Amino acid sequence: MHIADKRKIQLTGGSTYIVSLPIEWVREGGLTAGDTVLLTVRPDRSLLINSDQSKMKKNVRSKVDMTASEDQEENFRLLVANYLVGYDIIRILSPGGFSAAERKYLKESARRRLIGIEIVEETRTEIILQNLLNFQDISLEKSLQSMFRIIYSMMEDSVVALKEADMELAKDIIQRDNDVDKFYLLSVRQIKAALDDSTLAGKIGIKDSKDCLGYRLIIKLMERIGDHVQGISHSVIQMDGEKGIHDEIIEMGLLSQKLFQDSFNAVMSIDTDLANHVMRTSKMSIALGNKIIQKSEHSEKAYCLSGERQRKIIESFQRISEYSADIAEMVINMKATHIKQAVSEKAQALEQA
Repeated sequence: MHIADKRKIQLTGGSTYIVSLPIEWVREGGLTAGDTVLLTVRPDRSLLINSDQSKMKKNVRSKVDMTASEDQEENFRLLVANYLVGYDIIRILSPGGFSAAERKYLKESARRRLIGIEIVEETRTEIILQNLLNFQDISLEKSLQSMFRIIYSMMEDSVVALKEADMELAKDIIQRDNDVDKFYLLSVRQIKAALDDSTLAGKIGIKDSKDCLGYRLIIKLMERIGDHVQGISHSVIQMDGEKGIHDEIIEMGLLSQKLFQDSFNAVMSIDTDLANHVMRTSKMSIALGNKIIQKSEHSEKAYCLSGERQRKIIESFQRISEYSADIAEMVINMKATHIKQAVSEKAQALEQA
């Protein structure tokens, strides 16, 4: 637990105010007399002191010990955890040696699901992965836009796949969800890094660290929308070319697609009017879904396998509408934070005048 340390401000030379730095902090950062530190005035009038990143030696290496598990995903999750906290070089160790299946799963999963990760060295008991992407050169906005474009294209094609009972298109949509996960994990990594380093936050376009939580929730909601589009595509495949999707379900799909688009546009412009429109319209979309379900309960296909799948599709469109409304709500909350900050800065300016 971090304990606040009180320090007295001293005056030197008649006009310069100085304060001493905690010796433990200096030693842990590997700093010596003459080194540079970065001072950042925060919106709440606190002062953030960082070691100069160009001189600070970061521990960018980590080690992951493989665990004995029948589920290979468990070991991959350990790799992902190390990637998310910012490690650039990750050593995966297996004292007894990797089986062919374990080696293949880890390597293919890393390449397929983690942006910038490459295998740079491997032996019988060790695999070394390195992040070759300087994510500081990619703004969070670009990551979000890439994620949005992939999900939106999936949504467009899912409606076509439903109308045409196109199983091949549905399979392609499912594959694209891996690209969504890539940008989701990259964005989480960027946000975690921004919380640790306010200078980096500015470089990737986060003006206020308070927005990090909002962005973290938004990208999670976007990732969940991608999962539901993937689920819809699975339902199309299970229907095995059977056509006959109700026009109202297609209408609902188009409506949820528009809601997602509007919610993302609201995020990019912090537009509260558009956000409120999304929240109102999402209720209409959910109500439309309930109406379709109620009508289907009285039809001859209500309890057949196809009917059950159509109900799952409707419920997925409803969840997409709900998640779009949640994204819109985050926009309103972030806007309120920005207004509060602007008022606080204005008050400070008046005090100093």
